[in-house]
Amino acid sequence: MTLTFPVLQEKTIKTSTFSNRYVLAPMSRASAGADGVPTENMAEYYAGFARGGYGLIITEGAFTDEKWAQCYSGQPGLVNDAQEMGWQRVVQAIKAEAGKVILQLIHAGAVSQHIMEPVAPSPVRPAGSMLHGYGHRQGAYDVPDELSLAQIEIIKRGFYQAALRAEAAGFDGVEIHCANGYLLDQFLTAETNLRQDQYGGTLENRIRLTQEIIREAQGATKSDFIVGVRLSQAKANIQDYFWPNGLADAKVIFQAVADAGADFIHLASEKEGYAVHSYTEAGENLTTYARDLTGLPVVANGGLHVVVDANELIASRKADFVSIGKTAMLNPDLPKRVAEGRELQEFTFDMFKYGVTIEAQQQWEGEQAALGPT
Repeated sequence: MTLTFPVLQEKTIKTSTFSNRYVLAPMSRASAGADGVPTENMAEYYAGFARGGYGLIITEGAFTDEKWAQCYSGQPGLVNDAQEMGWQRVVQAIKAEAGKVILQLIHAGAVSQHIMEPVAPSPVRPAGSMLHGYGHRQGAYDVPDELSLAQIEIIKRGFYQAALRAEAAGFDGVEIHCANGYLLDQFLTAETNLRQDQYGGTLENRIRLTQEIIREAQGATKSDFIVGVRLSQAKANIQDYFWPNGLADAKVIFQAVADAGADFIHLASEKEGYAVHSYTEAGENLTTYARDLTGLPVVANGGLHVVVDANELIASRKADFVSIGKTAMLNPDLPKRVAEGRELQEFTFDMFKYGVTIEAQQQWEGEQAALGPT
């Protein structure tokens, strides 16, 4: 018996129609080669989500230049021919399962755990500590160097060229990462952007770089190529952060990315999930506001693997898609399970017992299989 739910209905972004509203959220797996080339294991990993029925797959973030962008060891890039060919193999594996896939493009900025001399909008040490398990560097973040206007142009060119490479590799689109405390979010955030030029000061100036990147990616690629944007209030290193002016900030940010030509908005939530960080501190719902203000498709995120919650969001038009993160790792067939009324495997942090890579997960899964049912 196949069930029918709002979350299982088709939906279109631009000219692409997706078989359901389930999106694989981008998750850093640090499983590429030391040269940043995606591996055959990554191709099979992502193909598994297409086989499992996800309407759209958004891959982990690929770094966009060789000098400053890389976040951590084992991160894939998209800055040379070898990396492009590696991603092409990933795309081909997904397309062989009738899947659709978007590549996330990311620049670490000040929160790099790989670059020895990181760069950022301003020389402000990031709050918190480096993420455990990612890269060889741990402890407090470094004070970054302030980017010059010439260096900002290099960063913009990196995103532009990566979008072109993503299109050449066969991706259905790209997602520009302006969220979670990474470089474009550092520009967006007043505490980490002390600049006095066209990229600093007002919120309209602080979102400018993201706007320019969206416009250039749209201008460089074909008309049916999707260019979306990921936004968030909370950050990986500041999980209780909210936009200081609530809905007033949201209005500027959402309108700015829409005016730049974004094809969708993906609002990410950190540890506390959708119920907390897709709302302002005053309690206004941000995914609904983004849809109403811009008319763009909106992807909601944060603990939405519970089918009742996902259906409520779609049915009430608070969002158009739901992206699934940690729970997806143990349920690559989640959409099929939902359609067939089967229970999901509950997420456990124990799966990171051997590390955060795909290979570490496979080692843990093999161990669990050997132990048998509990």
